[in-house]
Order: sequence, then structure tokens, then C-alpha cells
Amino acid sequence: MRVITFNTQGIEQATDNGFFQWMVKQDADVVCLQDLRAKDYQLDDKRYRPDGYEAYFFDAFEDGYSGVAIYTRVMPKAIMTGLGFEQCDFNGRFIQADFDNVSVASFSVPSGLKSDEAQQAKDEYLRLLKGHFTKTLRKRREFIFCGSLLIAHKPQDLSNWYVNQKVSGFLPQEREWAEELFGDMGYVDAFRQVNHVDQQYTWWPDYNKARDLNEGARLDYQITTANLRKTIKSASIYRGEVFSAHAPLIIDYDL
Repeated sequence: MRVITFNTQGIEQATDNGFFQWMVKQDADVVCLQDLRAKDYQLDDKRYRPDGYEAYFFDAFEDGYSGVAIYTRVMPKAIMTGLGFEQCDFNGRFIQADFDNVSVASFSVPSGLKSDEAQQAKDEYLRLLKGHFTKTLRKRREFIFCGSLLIAHKPQDLSNWYVNQKVSGFLPQEREWAEELFGDMGYVDAFRQVNHVDQQYTWWPDYNKARDLNEGARLDYQITTANLRKTIKSASIYRGEVFSAHAPLIIDYDL
């Protein structure tokens, strides 16, 4: 089972940049997209609906903002949207597809870069999201959560980490949140389960040559329940083309 997650930073722009032409060549079973900045009804054109995939969307209330999607080759048994709190549901930040043996979710977390108030909102969002991860541990099925966590977990996940310790995405409370998720709670960072190479990033800032110089951060994840740890076979980040400031994360599971 191949799962891809990708933050489009606008699905229309990513499509113009060739994302779907690339996607259909990847033999992916499930593709999770974030930050669509467009609504379902605006994406009826065939270029957003590749043959062989069913597409499911969860829109933000505001036009041109946020939104997540799941593209899947296999019809899911059920689709769930939202997590029951306004910061998520009003802004279209969570959608989940349930299959026979596993559930796959596409999620996003708000950025805290703009202001102290934005960081406070992000911290509160992470608190509520952790509540969902806690509830998930009580369920009798396996999960893969795909999306932009907007946290670089460890120094190896961020260039120039020492000077970025007071920057949103690498703040002490954010790293502690990730450490608890992948530590005491038992969730698995699927990429790091099989790929331990340093300087593997999924996002680069928009200043000149940041991507060429590989000055970025690993902000995008596939997070699995513990029982899926041994099913993770390979993980890679695609950098051959530029679809947005983020890069697609590709993970193969023995499922």
C-alpha cells in the first residue's frame, strides 16, 4: 500500500505546476492533500479528478483558505470529516477514510509564524489534536495520519536548528508535544522508522535558493499507530519537481 501526503499551498497552483501528472505515475493507493485553498465545487474540472481515483474533500468555511482532501483508488467504507472543535472543523483541517484494515486521515495544523496570537492558537490546536490522538488509542483498528504538523521534531529535521529555537515550528513546547506523541503515546513517525538520514526536509522557505541549498525543515508526516510499525517498508521525499514550497512524502506499507 503506497500512501502519499502533500501540502499543496493551493491545489490550483500545484496542479498548474504538474502535480497531478506526477501523482498518477506514482501507483499510489491513497493520496492525502492539505491547504487546498479551494472548495469541492470549484474542483469539478477533470484536471483535479484523475482517472482511477475517488476524491473526497473537507472545505474550510472561508473562501480561498485551508481545506483537505483524500484521493483513493479503493472505495472507502466510510468518510469522516472534522474533529468536533471549531478550529479544525470551521477551517477544514481533517478528513478520514476508513478501509477494511486501516483508516487513513489527511490533516493540517495552523501556522504560528505570523504573531504571538497565531502561536497561541497553534498551541491550543495542538492540545485539542492530542486529545484526538489519545482517543484513537482506544479504538480497535489501525490508523495512518498524514499531513503538515508544522513541527520539526528533532535537530536533524531542521537546518540551522540552533538559531531557530525561538521560531514557530521548533519551539520547546512544540518539540515536547511531538516527543510525547512519538514517545509515551506510542505513535510512529513512519518516515524515521525506515529513513534515518539527516537533512531530509519536506519544506523550504521562499527566499532565494533555500531549496537548492537544502535550508529547510521536515514539517510533513505520516503518523501511524504502533501496530503498523513493522509494515513500514520504505519512505522518501520527492524533490524532482517543485509543486509548492512543500514536497510530497511517499511511504510504502506492507498492507
